[in-house]
Amino acid sequence: MKITRYFTQSGQSPYEGIPFESRKSEIRNPDGSTVFLMENVMVPAAWSQVATDILAQKYFRKAGLQNDNAKEGGSSSKAASPKRRKAEYDLKAQGSTLNAPQPEDHETDSRQVFHRLAGCWRHWGEQHGYFDTEADAQAFYDELCHMLAKQISAPNSPQWFNTGLNFAYGITGPAQGHYYVDPKNGKVEKSTNAYERPQPHACFILSVTDDLVNEGGIMDLWTREARIFKYGSGVGTNFSKVRGSNEKLSGGGKSSGLMSFLRVGDRSAGSIKSGGTTRRAAKMVCLDLDHPDIEEFINWKVKEEQKVAALVTGSALNNLHLNRIIKACYATDGITALRQNGATEAETNAATPHRPNADSSPNTQNPIPSTPDCNPRTNPALKHAIAEAK
Repeated sequence: MKITRYFTQSGQSPYEGIPFESRKSEIRNPDGSTVFLMENVMVPAAWSQVATDILAQKYFRKAGLQNDNAKEGGSSSKAASPKRRKAEYDLKAQGSTLNAPQPEDHETDSRQVFHRLAGCWRHWGEQHGYFDTEADAQAFYDELCHMLAKQISAPNSPQWFNTGLNFAYGITGPAQGHYYVDPKNGKVEKSTNAYERPQPHACFILSVTDDLVNEGGIMDLWTREARIFKYGSGVGTNFSKVRGSNEKLSGGGKSSGLMSFLRVGDRSAGSIKSGGTTRRAAKMVCLDLDHPDIEEFINWKVKEEQKVAALVTGSALNNLHLNRIIKACYATDGITALRQNGATEAETNAATPHRPNADSSPNTQNPIPSTPDCNPRTNPALKHAIAEAK
């Protein structure tokens, strides 16, 4: 391939004209405790905080960067090959210090991620003769780094999670049951480690047979799904081959039905951190219309949607009423606070029987008291807010 430069110039950094800045990314619990905190996250200045958080919390590699002989799960990698070392370009010339020994054992700079992605893609392209010249390979790398930094293009999540970890840091790990087609002979081979040939695909379509424990059966499906979820990909399966509820079994008795197995699979997917982060595994299930359990299957989906609607509604109501209750605790004028919270005239009079003239000159300019009144017996606005919430 010949690669024509569009955003970059030969001999210049791919980040020329793109300012970077240090940010902080954090997640807090409702009680204020810290779930995740990373400071000095280097990202392009034009990035939103949401983009910064996704990169820092989800896609940054969290361990194994300090040595070429990085390892995971007890299986050490071989030292970086001369050919791969040759592909690790002089990033100092590109305005970065990423070739220097890493002070952290995890990624902290977006340019580290851009390098391991674009550098790995270039390395693979060079290995298999995709580029006409080395200049084309360098243009390919520079253009991709620039486009990633400017958010002109982006790969799928498993690419961000997995691609380039072996190329850039020498990270490897025990084989996880993956297979690949060897381009040299066209044969399917079993991977010898987890990251030299990573799992960069967004979605997989898996089949399942009407069998409980054998290969290709129901329980084997959960194992295959777990392997896919671990590295950040999603799955989809048609379960029409699995017999319905109360159908006869070969050994006597009756089947517990498709839905019992689907619930197991849903729980399994929900328990796995997709890509090793706090990210829900993506799972799609479908069923042919002539399956015996199709009505129960459809109703299962309806109930799940109702759960989502209830959670959204409940969250909105909690936000509304809890804020009203907190506001009422600090109210400096009970009647004004009642009216602000939507109380009618009758409700206002009933809540403040001993202040008949209070509404004639409501004092709305009083400062917030240093000590809140959290007793509904003495704070009519709080009493009303609690009653509304109930």
